[in-house]
Amino acid sequence: MEWIWMAFGAILLVFAALAALSFYFSCLVIHIRTHTDDAILGFEIDGGRITREEFDALPKEDVSIPSPFGYRLRAWFIPACSGETGKTVVFPHGVTSSLLGMLKYTGMFRKRGYNVLVYDHRRHGSSGGDTTTYGFYEKWDLRACVDWALHRCASSGGARGAGEPVIGIFGESMGAATALQHVSIDDRVSFYVADCPFSDLADQLSYQLKVRYKLPRFPLIPLTSLWCRLRAGFYFHQVSPIRDVARANVPILYVHGQNDVFVPTRMSVELHRATGGPKSLFLAPNSGHAESYYKNKVQYEQAVDAFLAEAMAVSERPRSAVAAASLSEDRQAVAMAAAD
Repeated sequence: MEWIWMAFGAILLVFAALAALSFYFSCLVIHIRTHTDDAILGFEIDGGRITREEFDALPKEDVSIPSPFGYRLRAWFIPACSGETGKTVVFPHGVTSSLLGMLKYTGMFRKRGYNVLVYDHRRHGSSGGDTTTYGFYEKWDLRACVDWALHRCASSGGARGAGEPVIGIFGESMGAATALQHVSIDDRVSFYVADCPFSDLADQLSYQLKVRYKLPRFPLIPLTSLWCRLRAGFYFHQVSPIRDVARANVPILYVHGQNDVFVPTRMSVELHRATGGPKSLFLAPNSGHAESYYKNKVQYEQAVDAFLAEAMAVSERPRSAVAAASLSEDRQAVAMAAAD
């Protein structure tokens, strides 16, 4: 009988080790280290993506937007180069960054007549929030930013006589994945640009687990997902942009660097293939993760121009029933998570 107890003890040790390791990985997921504003701005300036003079000259208006989860979101509203208009693009940024990381993209829209609204995700920059959830909660914060932008466009002098306000969303990396999840809960947006998004959180984390730690998907991904549900209110399977875009009926431009080894390029290809509505795809040459624009500015802006022309040519956008079942399901999931 002694060998039975030894085997049982060994099994318990294995389970304890797996539980401890998956808890550690859940910390890396929901409490991922974020960068300071000074570090992000220095990185952008050192990389030549923005100059100090350009940054200082931006007419930034400080904005505080209430999240539906009780904290505040720091944002900057920057009018179009020609003055405030009835068109605004909202910019959700990538993980570990802040609104400062999105300033490199804003000029191409401002000179095309769009105001921009950059903001900090929950638990990033100066926004509130305790956990990072890769779009599960962030998509609702993005919806709150769209609320604010719509109200501003409708009430601004620049919108008078210009017809209905136009709202676009431009996301990078996690911000792009958040934008694609937002598709399923909000039908008021005219277009989306998703630069280097992941297609599914479990797949992205499995890829990173294999590349960085040489570990298999099972059983660590399911166990880490369970820890994230207990600690932050979401399972990994609830964060799946590729599922959400299948119901999309709004134009989406996908952009991805051909040499991206952080979020595999194939993920944007898969997202593009799965998208139900109007879609475009630009695979940027000689570009790694989040490098497509500053390494291919001319081609990037040409792709954006072609996409915007097509997106604005869409005469009617269905508004009343965008993924109603998904909306109800997600709201229930959020309510359950918030109650825990």
